[in-house]
Amino acid sequence: MELILLFSLVISFLGTILVMPFWIRKAKKAGLIWEDMNKPKQPKNVAGSGGMVVVLAFTIGILYYIATRTFFSREASVSLEIFALLSVILIFAIVGLVDDLFGWHNKGLSKKSRILLAIAAAIPLVVINAGASTMAFPFLGIINLGLFYPLLFIPLGVAGAAITYNFLAGFNGLEAGQGILIIGFLSYVAYITGNPWLAVVGLTMVTALIGFLFFNKCPAKVFPGDSLTWSIGALAAGMAILGDFQRIALFIFIPYLLEMILKIRGRLEKQSFGKANEDGSLELRYDKIYGLEHLAIYLLKKIKPSKKVYEKEVVYLIHGFQILIIILAFFLFVY
Repeated sequence: MELILLFSLVISFLGTILVMPFWIRKAKKAGLIWEDMNKPKQPKNVAGSGGMVVVLAFTIGILYYIATRTFFSREASVSLEIFALLSVILIFAIVGLVDDLFGWHNKGLSKKSRILLAIAAAIPLVVINAGASTMAFPFLGIINLGLFYPLLFIPLGVAGAAITYNFLAGFNGLEAGQGILIIGFLSYVAYITGNPWLAVVGLTMVTALIGFLFFNKCPAKVFPGDSLTWSIGALAAGMAILGDFQRIALFIFIPYLLEMILKIRGRLEKQSFGKANEDGSLELRYDKIYGLEHLAIYLLKKIKPSKKVYEKEVVYLIHGFQILIIILAFFLFVY
């Protein structure tokens, strides 16, 4: 039975790799193509909003998982929680797609609209009163937040995770790779804390992201768009809320908190991209550091004798930092 349930992972993976080539062709014909900003001359030849395929494949995989639990194992005890989380992700995907279609060159949705829509997207988790309202605070101990938890902490947590996850982006394979690392670790945490169903939900997204990475790795054939970045951030927050491991999720989001601070330093107007040379190497776009991507370029130029920094290396360094944070989280909270 466990293998039948886990087939949802296979469905999401195959759904992504089989449908993505079709999406890429259709997106290019429809003019949904974006510039590859870290390549020489910034060619406008990469299909956009591929995250919608990932979310669709994930959704089908989750629906299969729910159906299998309902009809074969006769267990539907957490179906409400799964549907609520799925609703949140789908709402974020739709909002992200709208933002993609407006175009980042035109600044997409306004900052106020993004915040309000992100808060509204958390409503499915609010209405089911997801998670436990008791939380441990430093120096204060365990406090029962009562209605403040679903009405305040859940919307702010989900919106904050979705928005900040969207900050650390703009390099081939970066967003998908980060999603694999973060959601993969949270799935492990969910499993060892007695929430195997939540682990399956997370891993269903991980396998979809692995399939997507085949097309998104450098040189990318398709970009994820906000439809994916918002969805991954929301999934991470939703898993933390439903599994009651918010502190772990917050800790492994340290790279995104740092990214947010650096973005605020640039008044949320500075772009994450590097400046591409003719040989494909990258230079700093600005005189100051306004993102972890810029910091990665700076550090690599200091370390490498050739002083040549390439897009893949920036992505690998950020992934390495994320892995380090995950290892620390394991020993601090799990081990």
